[in-house]
Amino acid sequence: MKIFLLFFTILLFFTSCKNSKISLDSNLYKNSFKGVLVIDPIKKDTLYNLNSTKYFTPASNTKIFTLYASLHILPNNIPSLKYSIQKDTIYIQGTGDPTLLHPYFKDNTAISLLKKYSNIVLNISNFKDNKYGPGWAWEDYGTYYSPEKSSLPIYGNVITVYNKENLISTPNYFKDSVTFSDFPKRREEHTNTFYYNSTSKDTITTPFITSNSLTKDLLEEILQKNITISSKLPKGDKNILYGIASDSVYKRMMHKSDNFLAEQLMLVSSGILSDTLNFNIAKKYILETKLSNLKQKPRWVDGSGLSRYNLFTPESMVHVLHELYKKLPKERLYTLFPVTNTPKIKNGDTVQEPYLYAKSGSLGNNYCLSGYLITNSGKTVIFSFMNNHFVASSSDIKKEMHHFFEKIRDTY
Repeated sequence: MKIFLLFFTILLFFTSCKNSKISLDSNLYKNSFKGVLVIDPIKKDTLYNLNSTKYFTPASNTKIFTLYASLHILPNNIPSLKYSIQKDTIYIQGTGDPTLLHPYFKDNTAISLLKKYSNIVLNISNFKDNKYGPGWAWEDYGTYYSPEKSSLPIYGNVITVYNKENLISTPNYFKDSVTFSDFPKRREEHTNTFYYNSTSKDTITTPFITSNSLTKDLLEEILQKNITISSKLPKGDKNILYGIASDSVYKRMMHKSDNFLAEQLMLVSSGILSDTLNFNIAKKYILETKLSNLKQKPRWVDGSGLSRYNLFTPESMVHVLHELYKKLPKERLYTLFPVTNTPKIKNGDTVQEPYLYAKSGSLGNNYCLSGYLITNSGKTVIFSFMNNHFVASSSDIKKEMHHFFEKIRDTY
């Protein structure tokens, strides 16, 4: 009898998967490309597999690899500064820490230290990367999701502007560089000249053009002290100043799909591994050591997934998700991933609990979702569902995908 019930359960699940495959072949997916892998990490069973070894443009699913790299390389708190002290002078070097006076984190750990010294020397020689990632869209220079990378970001490398009788900007340094205008762009391409629509009441966030001199100016405005730029640091070991909890940055990166945080975390990681801030240092370390057994080596070109040059397979995504599942307690792991099914509320009560903890990835005509699914029976399955090159609306694609997830939730 037990054998019959086991056989019936397995048959029911695979019948459900067959129906799911039919739904994946709907007209919404016509002429597009999709890949799916679903596994049971405890039984080590493959529950569903379609094109899982093929390469896809992952969009922000790339942040799963960035999260994995950060968790393996970075300490519990983000390194804020490297510094050394000689007499009354402090020599500082950026670590890539994205949180200094960031609009969300507002961390001032480094500022508190620097206020104690009358002479400050800023070293800028360790940033050996491009301000933008390979293949980023040039016309995104003025959009909130595309700030420049740098060794010592301040204010998240963005200016925040709102209209309260008159224009107010943070940092205040740019107050004379913002004007009311109906200009379609929020910033000039090659200068820090910003525009704010005269009819708007919104708070607008716009990247500014970074430079060594601007970093110096912004720090001087905050500290009310003169700062010297130098290409050298004193010989000898450098101290490290630690800032906010790393998990708070990971969570913000994953929940808000924050591209700037993702890019900077890879730089911070490279600074732990070497004296140089460069994305490729952290990437190479992770792929050649922790992920050397990946069957399909990814084309991984940035930390955020903004670039369409990135190429990953669903199998690689599931591999990394499985490694995270083994490494972290569930209560920590699931808080790092956003809930991607909306809990249903009826008469004030939750009638559908969260069951999808997953990272989405969106670019024009592409949508991917990878993470963890909790079934009604209490099991956890790991999945990656990648869609590329569809011409249907992304909202319709998401609905079809969730039908697939619901069948697995209800039958396994």
